Amino acid sequence: MSCSRSSRYALVAGAAVALACGGSAREAFAIKQFFDEFKAVYVKPDSADPAEKALAAEVETAKCNVCHMGSSKKERNAYGHALAERLNKKEDAKNVEKIKKALEEVAALPSDPANAGSPTFGALLKEGKLPGVK
Repeated sequence: MSCSRSSRYALVAGAAVALACGGSAREAFAIKQFFDEFKAVYVKPDSADPAEKALAAEVETAKCNVCHMGSSKKERNAYGHALAERLNKKEDAKNVEKIKKALEEVAALPSDPANAGSPTFGALLKEGKLPGVK
């Protein structure tokens, strides 16, 4: 089978575009507004407090994995599950007050749903640790 020069060029160009698009895809937050409010409430990168500085660094590295685990937005950690029970991504994405209320409620919950004696999500955050990561 013989390919014309223009067919080979189109094939190579198409493959290059596909690779470029796949390689330069931005990492997306599951719900940007939820993440932005989380950062507004908990992240203080300019703080002198070591725990607050540690949390800011952890959040910057974790990004989506503050609430999610793995590479799928469908997989949530315990913190993400607790927030998902209180927030609807379509209805609440622009409701700042509801997002803040949900963050406050979830902060009071045990970080291990199977162990009521586990530290709360809020306690972990105050220690400079991510809330849903063990």
